[in-house]
Amino acid sequence: MMLKILFVISFLLQGNLAVCGGKKHPTTNDYVKAIKIVTDVMVNDVTSPVAASRYYAYVTLTSYETQSLFDTVNYPSLSGNLNRFKINNISTSLLNGVNQPLAIILAVFKSAEKLLPSGYLLKGSIDSLERSYATSGESQLLFKNTATLVDEVVKQVMGYVKADGFSKLNNLARYTPRVNEGYWKPTPPVFMAPVEPNWNKLRTFILDSAEQFKVALPAKYDTAKTSVFFIQLMEVYNVTNKMDGPAKSIAMFWDCNPFAVQQIGHVEYGLKKISPGGHWVGITGIACKKKNYPLNKTAMVHALVSIALADAFIACWDEKYRSNRVRPETVIQRTLDPNWRPLLQTPPFPEYVSGHSVASTTAAVILTYIFGDHFTYADNTEVEFGLPVKKYNSFLQASSEAAISRLYGGIHFRDAIEQGVWMGRKVGEQVLNKLNRYFGTL
Repeated sequence: MMLKILFVISFLLQGNLAVCGGKKHPTTNDYVKAIKIVTDVMVNDVTSPVAASRYYAYVTLTSYETQSLFDTVNYPSLSGNLNRFKINNISTSLLNGVNQPLAIILAVFKSAEKLLPSGYLLKGSIDSLERSYATSGESQLLFKNTATLVDEVVKQVMGYVKADGFSKLNNLARYTPRVNEGYWKPTPPVFMAPVEPNWNKLRTFILDSAEQFKVALPAKYDTAKTSVFFIQLMEVYNVTNKMDGPAKSIAMFWDCNPFAVQQIGHVEYGLKKISPGGHWVGITGIACKKKNYPLNKTAMVHALVSIALADAFIACWDEKYRSNRVRPETVIQRTLDPNWRPLLQTPPFPEYVSGHSVASTTAAVILTYIFGDHFTYADNTEVEFGLPVKKYNSFLQASSEAAISRLYGGIHFRDAIEQGVWMGRKVGEQVLNKLNRYFGTL
């Protein structure tokens, strides 16, 4: 069958990606726009959830490290506080004649340009910024000085990037699905190979190791009607067969599957969507804008949330390929109903634990600490994908909904969701504890 790709972010193919609108003093709104542009490039690249979390962490880290050069008291460098992260002395002379707000935004684009497979698409945004400073020789020099400073920070962070183990993943032994019925198998419609089975070998940012917070063992595969596994299997089957409107809308809102494929006749179309991490980075921007945070604080919050998300996915993937549990779709079609299909398309990796449960809970723990237990907001991150704005009374309410959405969608068993929530909370708390001096300034 022919596979075509639907570009949901059409302006990516139309030339420049503009930001700041010619302003010489970028704001929080411009930072959020810049992150959104980077997200759009990730969607264009069909970036996996784990890869997206890595990109967000390094992009926001670069931006934060750039701004910390201007205020080391309120925004101290993370150098020495992330695993094996060290920023060497940057000459104070590079700070002369530099625009700090511009540097923060430019760091987002220049680091993403280096990191993302289609990073070249961000050149238009960088050029747009440069043109906005072309009104006079003095402004042009200001942009040039700022870009020189940012290039030095990007260079140092890229050194940190190169040492995280990612470059070695492709050289590791190819993953082969196990034969036993209880283990994960590729699923319809395109039976994709498993995504990043060695992701747990990456260097973590805060966690001592990928396996620092091991969850309880999953329910043992057993199709006897009285077994814990079969009871959970029937729950997925019954819930999806009796799906009501609210449950379906929850499942669709939190789908966040970059690998979704729709078959029309003999043609398969790739439907490009945001990743779970991208969804929560979007929520972070919404919260910063609602709170009217200044640009420097917004950059800090994004870095802390993104670093936490990156570690959450490393920990989650460590468990996924250790337990290697089969997806509901495979077992239900084999033992109950060969015509059954989950509401959501099954992602191409093992079931236990639920990645959205881990990542969403981690992000919610961090955001709750920063903004409070009862922070109301309207989530519009999925509007461009044809979904409505949803209002939430707290981040934990949203993360709980994201977690249970995996049951409604028919792609996870209950214990994977519950243990994913546990893991996510532990990761979030670890980040809060290890970086408490940074959270104390928010």
